[in-house]
Amino acid sequence: MRAKKFVCCLLAMMLLAGVSFISCGNSSKAKADNELTTQDGEDFKSFLDKFTSSAAFQYTRIKFPLKTPITLLADDGETEKTFPFTREKWPLLDSETMKEERITQEEGGIYVSKFTLNEPKHKIFEAGYEESEVDLRVEFELQSDGKWYVVDCYTGWYGYDLPIGELKQTIQNVKEENAAFKEIHP
Repeated sequence: MRAKKFVCCLLAMMLLAGVSFISCGNSSKAKADNELTTQDGEDFKSFLDKFTSSAAFQYTRIKFPLKTPITLLADDGETEKTFPFTREKWPLLDSETMKEERITQEEGGIYVSKFTLNEPKHKIFEAGYEESEVDLRVEFELQSDGKWYVVDCYTGWYGYDLPIGELKQTIQNVKEENAAFKEIHP
């Protein structure tokens, strides 16, 4: 009789230990899954929605000065002059600008805006007319802090054909556009 009791107690203990190990393993797996999500960083779509709807947020998520400076042709028509792409020159981007679409114009041109590179930690958005130069190119990177940032940009505002003498006026125009954006999306 004692042997039966001993075996029953042993089986009960093994059953409790098994349930405990399974439970512990599941919570460890859930914790690891949660850490993996956190390590992967913020969701890009959520980031982009907030980026294009808040001027204050947008400014915090751009690594100024950008990688590529603004390059303009000097008045002599031969010499290039570069300017750092800084916060004062940044044209705020709204959701309409960053929308992926393909529009056929009445004149026959096709305007395309899309992500030309869409990797988990690196994305490039480009917009412009097909078979023509890009009007906008924005490069995003997921940084080590788990947040998305703009690290580079080319915009038609500061195209190569912009005369250096018009740079100050162009910056002023960008500031006026940004002020209008800030009124709608502070």
